[in-house]
Amino acid sequence: MLWTEEMFQVKKPVFAMLHLDPLPGDPLFCANDSMKKVIEHARHDLIALQDGGVDGIIISNEFSLPYQRNMSFITPSAMARIIGELMQDIRVPYGVDCISDGLATIELAAAVDASFVRGTFSGVYVGDGGLYNNDFSMLMRRKAELHLHDLKMLYFINPESDRNLDTRPLADIAKSVVFKAGPAGLCISANAAGQEVDNELIKAVKAAVPNIVVLCNTGCRIDTIVTILKHADAAVVGTTFKQDGDFHKRVDEMRVRAFMDVVRSYRASL
Repeated sequence: MLWTEEMFQVKKPVFAMLHLDPLPGDPLFCANDSMKKVIEHARHDLIALQDGGVDGIIISNEFSLPYQRNMSFITPSAMARIIGELMQDIRVPYGVDCISDGLATIELAAAVDASFVRGTFSGVYVGDGGLYNNDFSMLMRRKAELHLHDLKMLYFINPESDRNLDTRPLADIAKSVVFKAGPAGLCISANAAGQEVDNELIKAVKAAVPNIVVLCNTGCRIDTIVTILKHADAAVVGTTFKQDGDFHKRVDEMRVRAFMDVVRSYRASL
């Protein structure tokens, strides 16, 4: 049995993204914005996602654009405050993602008792933010220092919008990362948020590491989710849950319900 089935008590769970508004210090955080408003929006989206029936939630600083490789202290501090304020309303397993800082992600998880984290913890990539190298030897040691032995780490192995300088086939990278770091899951992405992942890529990675949870990380829609879940063990869903499927809008509970109805119907056939 995969660990996801134990944690969520279902096969093929859906991890919903809870995208936080711009935070203090972010370029998009305006002079008339406030943490009170950010928390109010986050609570709305949290309740809509849970009432819509998602299995788990990943809380991320999605609108901290452009992302920092080494975060200012204000960002994980703000995220910790938000999660603390929401704690009484959280009813499903939850995780965190401090984009794109693996160390901040792990340390935030320790502070808020997250069950899992998602992030770019390994590999060397180049993109709009320049060149960045991820030292997973340091991250795994920090995780051990914080006694986070049960924390599930979901690794990006082909992050959206950036190019991996490792030219090996993705299935070979997956096997190598699993051997060296023992991740709980591998997230397979397209070239950008909201774009559809090639199912053949998911199949190749799953065949290479059959005992590891493989997640489809982008592009899950109500008309594609069944096909995706035939190959992936789980899905990470963000944009399609929002009003009109617009990345910049709030979560629409009715869209979540309709999506999860399709997922539950498919699970019933397994």
